[in-house]
This record gives sequence, structure tokens and C-alpha cells, in this order.
Amino acid sequence: MRLLVLAAALLFSGATLAQKEVAVRFALDWRFEGPSAPFFVAIDKGYYKAEGLNVSIDPGSGSVEGINRVASGAYEIGFADINSLVKYRDNPRNLPVKAVMMVYDTPAFSIVSLKKNGIAKPKDLEGKILGAPAPDGAYAQWPIFVQANKIDASKVRIENIGFPVREPMLAQGKVDAITGFWFSSYMNLKANGISGDDIVVMHMRDFGVDLYGNVIIANPDVMRHQPKLVAGFVKATIRGIQDTIRDPESAIDSMMKRNPIAKRDVELERLKLSLAKNFVTPDVKKNGLGAVDMKRLERSIDQIGLTFNYGNKPKAGDIFTAQFLPAKEQRLIK
Repeated sequence: MRLLVLAAALLFSGATLAQKEVAVRFALDWRFEGPSAPFFVAIDKGYYKAEGLNVSIDPGSGSVEGINRVASGAYEIGFADINSLVKYRDNPRNLPVKAVMMVYDTPAFSIVSLKKNGIAKPKDLEGKILGAPAPDGAYAQWPIFVQANKIDASKVRIENIGFPVREPMLAQGKVDAITGFWFSSYMNLKANGISGDDIVVMHMRDFGVDLYGNVIIANPDVMRHQPKLVAGFVKATIRGIQDTIRDPESAIDSMMKRNPIAKRDVELERLKLSLAKNFVTPDVKKNGLGAVDMKRLERSIDQIGLTFNYGNKPKAGDIFTAQFLPAKEQRLIK
């Protein structure tokens, strides 16, 4: 009888714990590729579960899409471009979606070309064809890139192309350059038979586009009513990134489980590229993962205003909140 009572108690206890685990829908910005590995590491190592969260991750089709997915309430948390969030928040009718954690301290925005096309600097784009998907986060910064580098935009022909054909069209010579997230375009070009030595990458931030990149965003109702959910997600994600930085070779296996048709060596290289240039920067090494320099964010909002007509210009505090970040000691790269 005592054993039966004990068994019943254990079952009840397990059921209670299970009930406390909150389902979280996370909207990724893109397909399951190398740079998404930290999120899957956090799942596989139980970091989200340790925070009482049962996280499911869905792929996306661009770094802008996640904002609407989170604003609609379809997803509690998302991964999106902070600069697109700035434009979104300019409309006072839109919900007050906020960024709660910086991920790409340096944005992945780039112009990518091939050596044979003779595009070594921004002005070289004049007289060329630039392939750019309309919803591409990098293409959204094109007007800023143009102004910062005094490009005569009337001399650049923009070809609106789809994401799947972007790199193939560049490889085939149908366009002279493309906009994109550099690590994806670089690896996709290699997959199309282009040698890495023949690929030319102009990182927009190296050419006057002083913006941040992708962030974790949260639904305003979730932030208000379930702050522990947001804080737990951020804490667990930081642990996943820290582990990925320490051991990308193991981290990539977590992504490969979800995308078995991907090529491991390709995605591992893509992950390492993003870690080196976008996740880990001098500011991140100094201040830890997830944080934002609010003065720099304010400057970036001003820069966006150079080519975007604000109607209700947001402030840095409207865009990012540090209230869900763990202490700096827990965010340092070790």
C-alpha cells in the first residue's frame, strides 16, 4: 500500500511539473542553418526546460517577417531585424513589440559580388545590376548604403529576385552583385561552384552603415503578463550561444538533427563565419552577450531617418529593453 501511495505521489508530482512547463513558440528569421544552432543547443541541453519552457522553433522566410508573426500573437518570441523594428514602431497603430536581447551585434547585411565583376568598393556598383529580394533585410538598408557612400543610385539597376535564385543568378552572371546576409550568400555561392577566393563581400557596417543586426523580440502582452517566460528564454538562449562559441563542432549537430538534408561541413563553416563576424565583436567581448549601447542605437535610429520619413520617430527605449537580461557575469564569453 505504501508503495502504491508513493507511486501515486510521484505521478502527481510529475504531472504538476509538466503542467508548469510553458509552451513557447519561437519564430526564426530563416531556414534551419548553421547560425540557428545556438537555439537548438539550448533545447537539446535542457536550458529552456530548466527555465520551465517547452520551446518549439519554426523557420522563417526573411529577417523582417518575424515582427508581424510576434505582433499578431501567433508567436510569443521571434528573431528579427532591429532596423525593421524601428520602422515598424514608427507607426503608432502598431503594437509595442520590443527587442529584449541583441544577437547580431554587427549586422550581417552585405553586398556580395565576384572578383570578375570588378566591384571592390561601393562606387563600383554604378553601371551594374544589383539583385535584391524585396523582403531582404540587407536590401532594406540599401538607401543608407547609397547615401553613406555617395553612390548615384540612378546608375544602379535593381533586379527584384527571389531568395532561392539570388546566388545562382550571381554565379551565372545574370546579376553583378546581390544584397544578403553575408554568411548565407557566401556559402550558397560556394555551393554553386564558386571558389571562396573569387567572392567579394562588402560588409555594410564597414562602409558607413552603423546599425545593429538581428535581435530577440517579444510580444508586448507576453512581456507584460509573463515576464519570467521572456527572461527565461533570454537566459537559456545566452547559454546556448556561449556553448556554441566554445564548441561549434558539437553545436552544429543540434541543427543537423532538424535539417538532416543539410551538409554538415557547409553549415559548420556558415556557423563559424557568423560567430566570428556577427555574434562576437569587441563590444560583446567587453560587455557580454545580449546588451545594447543605447547611444549607438539612438545613432542608428537617426541614420535610418536619413532615408526613411519618420512620422512618429521612436526612441531607443521604445525599441530595446534590458530588463530581461541576466547579470553581466552570466552573459560574458568564457
